[in-house]
Amino acid sequence: MYTLFYSPGTASMVIHQALLEIGAPFALRLVDFASSGQRDASYLKLNPQGVVPTLMIDGKAMVESGAILMMLADRHPESHLAPAVGTPERDALYQWIVFLSNSLAATYRFWFYPADLGTTDTTEHTPEVRVALQRKIESVWDRLDQHLSMNGPYLLGADISAADLLLIMLMRWSRNMPRTALDWPALNKFADLMRTRPSWKALYQNEGLTDWTGW
Repeated sequence: MYTLFYSPGTASMVIHQALLEIGAPFALRLVDFASSGQRDASYLKLNPQGVVPTLMIDGKAMVESGAILMMLADRHPESHLAPAVGTPERDALYQWIVFLSNSLAATYRFWFYPADLGTTDTTEHTPEVRVALQRKIESVWDRLDQHLSMNGPYLLGADISAADLLLIMLMRWSRNMPRTALDWPALNKFADLMRTRPSWKALYQNEGLTDWTGW
């Protein structure tokens, strides 16, 4: 059985949804950010960065969403979250997970946490930095929308994969930005598909989320 250390609406969402898709037994352990639970000494022993997710597997802690996603797909081939090893589709899965992690999730980190850029004001970006980060994120939406419009409805084509779980979480994070990812037509269609999945609905119920459901 897996144990997922999570916080509602954060980067742990994608692993939570993956576990629901897989159907394997798992337990949820809340890391309460409001009380700085991520900085608790016992949690830092599991995840020295003090972030989520952390997934416990056979008594060992695994971190980094992209890596956990690929590991779960390997451990549970019956879930069909990853194409067969050695196929072009499997190669594309790796590409999209790394691209989303490096080009989008990492940029979001700077968007939400100005202090990570070493700015004097640790609570707000300068207008110039804010515009630059927004353009970076929107350039990723441009690329993804073009890809989905030509090759969709999912990142690998006709079949859903682990990469799509990562993408829908990152799209949700744009909901309060000047332009939401839903402003791109192919991404909007993709979101409609993803938000009808039973795993998405169960995720929202488990984490007590109410916004951006699309129901």
